[in-house]
Amino acid sequence: MSVRPPGNPGRPIAISRRGRAVAISVVVLIVLIQVLPRINSTYTDWLWFRSVDATSVLRAELLTRLGLIVVVALVVGLAVAAGILLAYRYRPVFLAQAGMPDTLARYRAAVGSSPARTVFWAPVALGLLAGLIAQTGWQSVLMFVNSTPFGQVDAQFGLDISFYAFELPLWRSIVTWLMVAIVLAFLANLVTHYLFGGLRPGAREGTLTRAARIQLVSLAGLFVLTKAAAYWLDRYELLFRENSTFTGAGYTDVNAVMPAKIFMFSVAIVCAVAFFSAIVIRDLRIPALATVLLLFSALVVGSAWPLAVEQFSVKPNRAEKEREYIARNIEATRAAYDIGDDRVTYLDDWGSANPNPRDAASDLTTLSNVRVLDPNVLAPTFTQLQQLRNFYGFPDELSLDRYTIDGEMRDFLVAARELNPEALQANQRDWINRHTVYTHGNGFVAAPANRVNEIADAGSDRGGLPNFQVSDLGAISSGAEMMIPVTQPRIYFGELIAQSDPDYAIVGNNGDGPREYDTDSEQYTYTGEGGVPVGGWVNRTAYALKFAERNILLSSLISDDSKIIYDRDPRDRVQKVAPWLTTDTNTYPAVIDGRIKWIVDGYTTLKTYPYAELSSLEAMTSDSTSGAGGRVLPDEEVSYIRNSVKATVDAYDGTVDLYEFDESDPVLQTWMKALPGIVQPREAISPELEEHLRYPEDLFKVQRELLAKYQVDDPGQFFTNDAFWSVPSDPTVTSSIQNPQTPPVGGPVGGPAGGPTAAQTIDRDGPSQPPYYVVASDPTDPESDKPTFQLISAFRGYEREFLSAHMSASSDPDTYGAITVRVQRPTEPLAQGPNQAQDIMIASPAISEDRRLWGETAEITEGNLLALPLADDSVLYVEPIYTQRKDQDSAYPRLLRVMVSYDRAVGYAPTLYEALRQVGIEADPDVVRIDESGQAEAQAEGSARPGAAASAPRSSAPSAPATGGGSDADRAAAVRDLSAALAAVRSAQSGGGDLSDLGQALEDLQAAVDTYQGLGN
Repeated sequence: MSVRPPGNPGRPIAISRRGRAVAISVVVLIVLIQVLPRINSTYTDWLWFRSVDATSVLRAELLTRLGLIVVVALVVGLAVAAGILLAYRYRPVFLAQAGMPDTLARYRAAVGSSPARTVFWAPVALGLLAGLIAQTGWQSVLMFVNSTPFGQVDAQFGLDISFYAFELPLWRSIVTWLMVAIVLAFLANLVTHYLFGGLRPGAREGTLTRAARIQLVSLAGLFVLTKAAAYWLDRYELLFRENSTFTGAGYTDVNAVMPAKIFMFSVAIVCAVAFFSAIVIRDLRIPALATVLLLFSALVVGSAWPLAVEQFSVKPNRAEKEREYIARNIEATRAAYDIGDDRVTYLDDWGSANPNPRDAASDLTTLSNVRVLDPNVLAPTFTQLQQLRNFYGFPDELSLDRYTIDGEMRDFLVAARELNPEALQANQRDWINRHTVYTHGNGFVAAPANRVNEIADAGSDRGGLPNFQVSDLGAISSGAEMMIPVTQPRIYFGELIAQSDPDYAIVGNNGDGPREYDTDSEQYTYTGEGGVPVGGWVNRTAYALKFAERNILLSSLISDDSKIIYDRDPRDRVQKVAPWLTTDTNTYPAVIDGRIKWIVDGYTTLKTYPYAELSSLEAMTSDSTSGAGGRVLPDEEVSYIRNSVKATVDAYDGTVDLYEFDESDPVLQTWMKALPGIVQPREAISPELEEHLRYPEDLFKVQRELLAKYQVDDPGQFFTNDAFWSVPSDPTVTSSIQNPQTPPVGGPVGGPAGGPTAAQTIDRDGPSQPPYYVVASDPTDPESDKPTFQLISAFRGYEREFLSAHMSASSDPDTYGAITVRVQRPTEPLAQGPNQAQDIMIASPAISEDRRLWGETAEITEGNLLALPLADDSVLYVEPIYTQRKDQDSAYPRLLRVMVSYDRAVGYAPTLYEALRQVGIEADPDVVRIDESGQAEAQAEGSARPGAAASAPRSSAPSAPATGGGSDADRAAAVRDLSAALAAVRSAQSGGGDLSDLGQALEDLQAAVDTYQGLGN
């Protein structure tokens, strides 16, 4: 036997000169590939943030990330280093037995006499890795430091909501990283002891040395202590737990899981003391028993006991047991999503069993603003008629906004004529042309949403087109009067421009004169404040590396006054300046003080609001138009949302302005404290900008989905789901699945529609119907004739198609955000829902025949189906029909017909006025006209439009009877009688009553049919 001195276990392994060269080369390569691009990215980010006066955002983010990296790296790295050094420092004298192989000698030799010089990379690498992972939580740190009280407490612990929103996430992160550090230190200490003989499995004189025992049990005790802290925090996180019925702690959680967590906390403390006792008592059976106790308690108390309570106490009586906790969930969800009674007004028992068309005709405000232009359909029309040049374009989905014209508020389809880099052809794609010549769009294009240029002719391409109002360079140079005046129509920033990859342009004076394309006869030089200077070689090199483009470095077109503009999507710019915001998928251009500005809605969100419903943003905002603009909300679960920020991005110079909009939002107040000066106070919103702020679609969709459930007050009803509503599927998408040719009984145009038969029912398993912006009467003040700009949506019954409610949100400055829900009166017959109205209209013979005839040569597109409440507590469904020629790239949709459904009667005509007459609504033709050519008055007098008969033999339903007499009011009355008779027959057939009732119902039906036919229908 020999003794090897502990300080010299073996000769250290020497590294050759070639090995050092290879190692140095690898390090340099890693720096070039990984480090240099990040340094360059940080530098260009600094330049970009300086160009938008938001360097404080980048500075705060970088410093917080760096601080997290340093703190977590030090904690983890020092813990691992301490585990290694302590084990090495108190290693035993290693005794090598003669004739016995020493398998660990080479590893001890590799460590050498100083592990600080040979294995320092282990704690450094682990610490840096942990720091890099932890730095992604930089927002949690800023929210913790700048926490703002909500002024509301949770129902279980009585703590302010700010604890859960801003503090609990960081406490959980601290405990997690402490556990990670202790585990890594334990493993490092264990391996080092094993390497140097402190741990010798099977040794006769003992498995562990005293030093190894003390160090390992101490680390194990610290881990159990942190586990105790984790058990304590687990109690709070139960308030976000998703149950089968609701989100939040239920009966089992409160009465079984929470006591179990407290018990486990106590057991963990006892077990930690048992581990520490092994420092003094040389008996490892004590910590071993403590470990068994902890595991046994977790199994029995932490799992088995709650499971038993759930199965034998809660499950048989769930409705009663969960009642209190469902009530908590209802209250918290309404508060978290801003759908409480302070924001939502319910109009109960709304709807008339026998609507009166004369009363409906008195709602001039709604009828005069019926929108017949669909922003989701007419983008090709805008492109074909207003594109001007191949490199201009419009987004796939147009926007809706309102403007006051001649003292009257009118809604418009609006779009910016942007540069479309993807449409550049041939030499236009050359680097010089793409990035220095074709740099911007030109003009703001709008069209009144309730007008077309003239009534469409089915036999030609005339009519049915938007009545364009254009504000661009051509209008300015010609001195033409612009309905919506614009002083700077050039568009350097927009959604379409940003689709280019990469999306940068180099602008500014290079001394050779203007070179940017402006018009066919003029070039232009950008003079805006936006953009990053690239005149110096440092910046040119930085951006040449960023975009991997050598021309930025070599081109002579770049001079001292040149700038580079990039990140041109308005949403991206807002998201970059305010990374804590979630931006709405829909941005829209508006003319503010003569300049085109993109308006972006910003949301503050949380996922830790106690008892509030946890919902997926992506799932709740998905509908038939989702992704039309290429953008969707992130697949992120939230339990709190506020539209706290309104942002604008100047289309010319890219200036980003953020405005505080919800002054009561604690999340926004927290970020305003963390990043002062970035968000301007609400008072900074100009009156002109305020007139163009819309209630955001994505927020409306989220609230709509939740109101379908959380309009229920009674926890018992909530549990049974019998009072829930549903969002209808989009009938204009699903109706294309089947086109019934045979009309239902009594279903010709102008007649009642009892709905398709079972064989004709269209399968409605499609995407949700989107909400729609409309100008209509104020739902809270039916006597007022002032139009309001609203976002509306219908609700159907839970897994049924009848109309249950109607929701609208105001966008007017005085009543912005006020939500009105009209709750349908439970009467018979039930009011028809959107899909039923669609089925009825599509099934009518004139519409079916026209679709068959037109379908041979044209593509038929159904526009948005609007559900418009009228003054008589009824709903008018309006749906435009568009056609375009088949198999022609230059074809575009135009409005050809208007379908309406009112009280189960169908109207179908080239004009809204005529379609309304067919369902008994006699409105002033000047009020409901949809054309600008004066043809509505001619139709009102009964004169035929020239060429109509020849162009479309079966193009529309007759507005007057073929034989017989009778006024429109008589026909409307006959329609209602026929509908009532049909309902009575169905009721008698399904009721299982006396056959005499069925016979009487059939007689009444025959009498109603005779009366209806006697009027010539």
